Amino acid sequence: MNFSSKLLETAVAEFAKLPGIGQKTALRLVLNLLNQDKEEVERFAGSISKLRNEVQFCGVCHNISDAALCEICASPKRNHQLICVVEDTRDVMAIENTSQYNGLYHVLGGLISPMDGIGPGDLKISSLVERIKNTDVNEVIFAVSATMEGDTTIFYLHKKLKEFTLKISTIARGIAFGGELEYVDEITLGRSIATRVLYENSLR
Repeated sequence: MNFSSKLLETAVAEFAKLPGIGQKTALRLVLNLLNQDKEEVERFAGSISKLRNEVQFCGVCHNISDAALCEICASPKRNHQLICVVEDTRDVMAIENTSQYNGLYHVLGGLISPMDGIGPGDLKISSLVERIKNTDVNEVIFAVSATMEGDTTIFYLHKKLKEFTLKISTIARGIAFGGELEYVDEITLGRSIATRVLYENSLR
């Protein structure tokens, strides 16, 4: 792709580094920004810079937050005896959009994937065990994608949590194998949480 400006080329190259953004889409985005008022572009750039410099991760659940403790963990209206274990923040957002869940979350930060060099030590598993050990949690729900990596992660977590006296459940498999939670419609996802089953029963 030939560019009439080195500045334009550099900006397009930076946008193209984002997932799912090719050079043509990156060029369209950059040209769109050039057509906006200077103040709007500066506000856009400022919001990205502020996000990168000031965003935090909740010290309890590891969800993206504006403070050391996220709004969900800090809310007295949530059920603090219930923890939903998810892969990342996108899954928290997807489940929250269903309005079918009122407990807390624990964001693992990924899934166990030996092929990608991701083991249990790379995830927020030890902090989950500590949370359960030091609080009065009575149920943990595994809500991860129905993939080989998701099933491997659930199996490992189940072994780690078996020593505790609590209910361990998993979302109902109304979600097709290989499906990512963030792409499941709200009704199906909400129903899968409401009709969750004991993990050991799901193995039969």
